[in-house]
Formats: sequence, C-alpha cells, structure tokens
Amino acid sequence: MSSALKNKNILVGISGSIAAYKTVEIIRLLRKKEAIIHPLMTKSAAHFVHPLTFQTLSSRKVTRKMFREEEKEMPHLSLAKLADLFLIAPATANIIGKIANGIADDILTTTVLAIRAPVVIAPAMNYRMFNNPIFQANMRKLKVFGFKFIGPEQGALASGEVGIGRMADPHHIVEYLEKIINFSNDFRNKTFLVTAGPTRESLDKVRFFSNYSSGKMGYALAEEGIFRGARIILVSGPTSLNPPADVEFYPVESAKEMEKKVMDKFHEVDGVLMAAAVADYRPEIKKEGKIKKNSQRELILKLVQNPDILEKLGERKKDKILVGFCAETKDLEKEAKKKLKEKNLDLIAANDITLKAAGFGTDTNIVTLIDKNGKIEHLSKRSKREIAVKVWDKIGDLLYGTT
Repeated sequence: MSSALKNKNILVGISGSIAAYKTVEIIRLLRKKEAIIHPLMTKSAAHFVHPLTFQTLSSRKVTRKMFREEEKEMPHLSLAKLADLFLIAPATANIIGKIANGIADDILTTTVLAIRAPVVIAPAMNYRMFNNPIFQANMRKLKVFGFKFIGPEQGALASGEVGIGRMADPHHIVEYLEKIINFSNDFRNKTFLVTAGPTRESLDKVRFFSNYSSGKMGYALAEEGIFRGARIILVSGPTSLNPPADVEFYPVESAKEMEKKVMDKFHEVDGVLMAAAVADYRPEIKKEGKIKKNSQRELILKLVQNPDILEKLGERKKDKILVGFCAETKDLEKEAKKKLKEKNLDLIAANDITLKAAGFGTDTNIVTLIDKNGKIEHLSKRSKREIAVKVWDKIGDLLYGTT
C-alpha cells in the first residue's frame, strides 16, 4: 500500500540540539516512504550534525541562508509555497519561543511565518526548560494557533538526568506525519458552514445587547476544517479576530442577519457547526436616535424572542450533519441531551461556563461531546484548537459511518 507521504514535499527544519542526530533517521524513514525532503538548518544546528549528512540523505542541498544571489525568489517564500508539511525536529526552547512571538531572524523561523501548510513541532530540551512556565506559555500559544506538537517523551536526557524532554522517537514522528497528511484530505470536496462569535441586538444608535462570546471556538473550528480539506463558509458576529485564511467569510451583527445568511447558504453545505452564541432575545423596538437619560429612574424595555436558527436547521437538515454547542451553568449532560434531541442534532459540544479556564473569552475549554447515538466523550482542559480537532474527528465518524 502506498504511503500518504509519497511525493509530498516535506520541509525538515533542524535547530541546535544534540537530538539532531535523530533527524538523520527521520529523513531516512521519510525517503523510504518516497517523500521529497527539503532540509533547513539553523546556524547552531550545524554544530551537532554536518549539513552534508542531511544533503546526502535527502539528495537536496541544505538551505541555511535567507538570501541566495543566484535565486530569483527568496528561499523562505519558494519553500513555503511548495511545502505540503513542515516538520521542525529537533525544536529547541529557543526556536519555539521565537516562533511563538513572531521573531523571524533565520531561514527556519522566516519560513514558518510564510508557510500555509501544517507545521509539526518535535520539542527536545532538558526537563527544567520544558517545565519552565515561559516555555509552557509559548507552547500553549502555538497550539492555539494550530501548530501540531509531538512529544517530548520521558526518559534519559543528554545531561545524564531522567525526565521529560527527549525528542519523540523517529518512527513515531513519521507515523504522525502520515496521519497529518491523511487528515488534511479527509473532508476534501465537502463544504461546511461554521457560525462564530456573539450577535448584537441594537437598542438604539449607541447601545446593544450581546454576550461574552469571543468567537475563538468558532474560528478554531473554521481553521481546522480548512486544514482538513473542507470548503468553509464562516458566518461570524462581531469579534476582534481576523478571519482564517481561505474561508468564505460573512460578517453579521444581529441574530436575524445571521439567520438569513445561514439559511441562504444552507443548500450549499454538507453540514453546519453552530458555534455562535446567538442572543435569545432582542428589544422589540429599536430607537432611531439615542435614548437620552432623563428624570426617570427606570428604563423599562420589552424584549421579544429571536429566531432559533439551530431548530430551523434541524427541521430541514435531511442528510446534512448538524453540530450544536451549549454553554450551561448546571445539569450539563441533561441539558445537552435535551438540546441534542429537540434540535435534531448529530453532535453537541457542551461546556460548563462556571469552570475555570472554560467557556467564553478563554483560549481553553473543558467540553463534553455527545453524539446522536448517545456516545459521550469528556474532554479535559485543552486549547480550543485541540477541541476543534476532536469535533472534526467526530464529524468524520458520523459522515463516513465509522461510529
């Protein structure tokens, strides 16, 4: 059986760690699977393994400099364009810190900023460095942005100590790369609509009702969907986030605007991920100007119910996949199961917003996934991008009948 890596252009970035000797084996294994390897080395990496070693194994010249007079295009741009995947192994605490903070002062970090393909990072360092809160924050930040990490592992370190910090085994890394390449194709030729963010319900020209949703979960779902080959239509309420690259983006304000756009696009899609926090109510009357403060001690407003977009989708879904989200403060599973049934959903992601580092505005969440067959999966605290991966895994199971 042909490997998923066959004829794939894989950039292999090597930074300055003694674990660079393991990258020799990684490249050998990748070549065995008929991948096309393009090695990149930092200046310090050459102190551990000579560039000629990687050049011989890959049959390609090692890129070490950002500028080459004989080339028409900068190496970091040409490499970024052709890459199907970028592996950084070993990845030192230094290189991870630079990437996390947008520093691009060598060929490796500059290429990372230019690339659109998946980036897989294999950390290697002493356990003290790995456990440092600064490094942990950098790693969490990159996970939020969608970077993939494999390892490190527990074991004997170069210092003679034992702890977490060993670069992952080369065979495990190559297996993981195959999985990443397969994932990038599993929703090819499929179209999904993702909603994100809050809605705003206007009271007058300067005031509105809304909620605490940041849109981070919806945008993470959109990014992961793009990564896995789907065409993504993103309908978003107001957020401070930039739309992910390659999405078809439609900004909206109110629940009624979101309803219209979702219904207009529903016939085009294979499924909907309704991650937006849509306001349940809106003011019955919107004032044309500004409501002025006067001698009244109270301002009494009449609110009316907004359309239930998810319910309407459930009524006309047919064979489409429908995923709902619910934020609760008590009876999480009970409320999630009720919504799953009432809205005719295939999957629901429920979270208790009273928990620390969960819910609105955070980069992390704690989620319970329940599918239409009653299967429940509890996800511990993790980044919203990692949760997005799990949600898309479940969608794949439902779509292709493996659950």
